[in-house]
Amino acid sequence: MDLSHRTIAVVGGDEREQEIARLAATTGATVRAYGFPVPEGGIPSVLASTSAAEALEGADYALFPIPGLSAEGALFAPECSEPIVPDRDLLARMAPGATIILGWPDDKLRAAAESLGIAFSEYEHDTELMLLRGPAIIEGALQAAIANTRVTIHDATVAVVGHGNVGRLLTRTLVQLGAHVHLFARNPVQRADAYAAGARPHPLEDLPRVAPQLDMIFSTVPSAVVSAEVLAAVPAGALVMDLAAPPGGIDLAAAESHGHRAIWARGMGRRAPVTVGRSQWSGIERRIEQIEEGRGHAG
Repeated sequence: MDLSHRTIAVVGGDEREQEIARLAATTGATVRAYGFPVPEGGIPSVLASTSAAEALEGADYALFPIPGLSAEGALFAPECSEPIVPDRDLLARMAPGATIILGWPDDKLRAAAESLGIAFSEYEHDTELMLLRGPAIIEGALQAAIANTRVTIHDATVAVVGHGNVGRLLTRTLVQLGAHVHLFARNPVQRADAYAAGARPHPLEDLPRVAPQLDMIFSTVPSAVVSAEVLAAVPAGALVMDLAAPPGGIDLAAAESHGHRAIWARGMGRRAPVTVGRSQWSGIERRIEQIEEGRGHAG
């Protein structure tokens, strides 16, 4: 794919964006980077910008990170000194007919972009892409769990809340590691799948009843499903990890107040940034190819 006539802005993110920007530059596009850590010596053929506004100036494509926007509407950019809020003024710097490629926008970002005629290409629900990055997320979650517990995963009693792409991979991995896994999901087919993998399935309503048995809770649902009531019933000192995008699924303040080790594990894909960056770029590249093909047909 030859994008020598296009400009791509990679804004926000973490070490994964280094690989995404590097691969974007191999298309011949002008690639500008801001809001993620750039290695010493830079990234070949990638221009380091001094601000998000500079990076987005005239950009045909903006690549925003997968982890969801914060409650304030800021992009995921943990190493950035100032929050990056892609409001209307910032997006107005992009080229006419531009496209933002990201996990998914919130309502404010969507409204700002649509008012400027900027399109979205969302890949949060791209099952193929999510499964490709899934192993790195699971490894990152396990790494954090091991670092923040005083018991082994083997023989621990563990809850996984939600059975989407990440929940399903996590459930299977924890079973293989010898944990006693309780899977909580609304969907009976998902519960049956967890049962076939060796977990004990439950409807979400059973979580308060099972809570007193748990050593660890992993939530993958981006809505309030692990309540203060549940957290009060979990034995003190349990690991409570929220793997969901904002607004998350666990009341982390309540978890800490009950003496639990509470972790909001956003950006676990940075555990293997090269692998995950490549998988994300494969999805981004496919979307850009489709957009460019559409522009060609329109012309």
